[in-house]
Parts: sequence; C-alpha cells; structure tokens
Amino acid sequence: MTTIELLTPEAAFETLGLSLPPAPLPLGVYKPYLIDGKYLYLSGHGPVNDDKSLIIGRIGKDLDIEEGKLAARQVGLTMLSTIKTHVGSLNKIKRVIKILGMVNCVTEFERHPYVINGCSELFAQVWGTENGIGVRSAVGMGTLPDNIPVEIEAMFELHQD
Repeated sequence: MTTIELLTPEAAFETLGLSLPPAPLPLGVYKPYLIDGKYLYLSGHGPVNDDKSLIIGRIGKDLDIEEGKLAARQVGLTMLSTIKTHVGSLNKIKRVIKILGMVNCVTEFERHPYVINGCSELFAQVWGTENGIGVRSAVGMGTLPDNIPVEIEAMFELHQD
C-alpha cells in the first residue's frame, strides 16, 4: 500500500493540488445524482472549468489526445465537485463501481480508453487503486452535447453508516 492509499479520499485529493469547478446544474430534465440504498449514480458530466465554461472540441480535429485526456480529468474533477456539493464529502464514497466514458472524436480515432484514463487515474489517486478503479467502458461518439470532448457517467458505492 502506498502512502497516498493510507490517506482519506479528502486528504488524498488535497495532496494533488487541484481545484474543483462549481458543480453543474442540470440543463435538461434529469437529476445530476441519485442515491439508491448504498449506491450513488452520477448522470453524464462534461468538462466544466473553474469559471463555469466548458472545454469544447472534437478529439482528432480540435483537440489532440493529450488535451482529450486532460478534458477527461476535468470531467472527473466536475464529478468530484458534484459529490462534495450533494453528498458532502469524498470520504462518504467507499469505492468506484463503474465508469462509462464517451469521447467526441473523429471516426478514425481509436484510443478512447487512453482519453478516459484521465478520469480513471484521478479517481485512483483519490480513492486508491483498490477502491478507485472500477469496471469501465470507453466509447467513441459522433457528437456530444455542446461539442464537449468527453462525457462521463459513474456509479459509486457509499459507506454505510
């Protein structure tokens, strides 16, 4: 076990020196999160910047693969913001269950998993490799809302008090 895995998720996040953007409000008819028993479901999130703007662009046309990976990390930060805003603390999450990552890319692009690693690596840094890595799908899309490069939805297991 590494030193970071001995920290609480909140403390582990603090060591990263990253900031959280504001938790987004729904722009349609849906809930940004739902708690059902011991599970937390997060609706699809996009890459929100600290100033509430979105990262925009198609990977392979407007953004390169590394910019796409950073956009996926920004989606992860946006999801962490939603968790802190609505659940109260990253420490209330026991583990990541599943991530579905959607990549807005040109048809020739084939490295969707690499892009979604931006989010997966962040979650592993926050909850450790045992609890921060869940099952995952990473797929390409012809388009995403507002031309965002990445949208991710996730399911988490909550600690039972």
